[in-house]
Amino acid sequence: MLKIRQSQDRGVASFGWLRSQHTFSFGHYQDPAHMGVGPLRVINEDRVAPGRGFEPHSHRDMEIISYVLDGALEHKDSMGNGSVLRYGDVQRMSAGSGVTHSEFNASKTEPVHFLQIWVIPNEGGAPGYEEKHFDADAKKGRLRIIASNDGRDGSVSLRQDASIYASILNGDDSVEHRLAAGRQAYVQVARGSVSVNGQRLDTGDAAHVSGEDLVRFDSASDAEVLLFDLPL
Repeated sequence: MLKIRQSQDRGVASFGWLRSQHTFSFGHYQDPAHMGVGPLRVINEDRVAPGRGFEPHSHRDMEIISYVLDGALEHKDSMGNGSVLRYGDVQRMSAGSGVTHSEFNASKTEPVHFLQIWVIPNEGGAPGYEEKHFDADAKKGRLRIIASNDGRDGSVSLRQDASIYASILNGDDSVEHRLAAGRQAYVQVARGSVSVNGQRLDTGDAAHVSGEDLVRFDSASDAEVLLFDLPL
């Protein structure tokens, strides 16, 4: 079964310097029907104005993944990490027992556009940090794993039995992902359009896939998608 979440139905936060679209309940947007899927709790599509950003703030007990689509995102945290993320970079910050961080647009002239993803961990521990780069070629016409519970195939590691894949698809590209028993999937279209198990999804749309053993992508037009393989 596919349950479609259309882009225009997401929650919206707009503060001048920030426009954020919330797939699930977050901040001032609260919807009991959309509280997450399994351990996947947040997908926020953020656009931050030049030179602006999120002042230092604290988190705990959450796996926070940033996936940059355009521009430059500057990260600093209380663990001593500091970096500027660009397209293709994937960052994982394990908040663990507590961490403080800030996120700013590193450019004074261009906006930054990124997805912020929160996954509820299945274990605690000290805060941690990791980032990896996945260039476009690594994602074209295939599902490239970018995050997993064991860091396999060069992915960032998660404290949860979940995997995240990224793919760039166009034209005749077709890829499939099999779901094991007791698993479900969530698909988020970052840009472009693509058919998922016969259902057309456009930029910002999403689909919850449950009770099926296969997720198939085809009929794509300049699409970039994320696939989350999750426990029930």
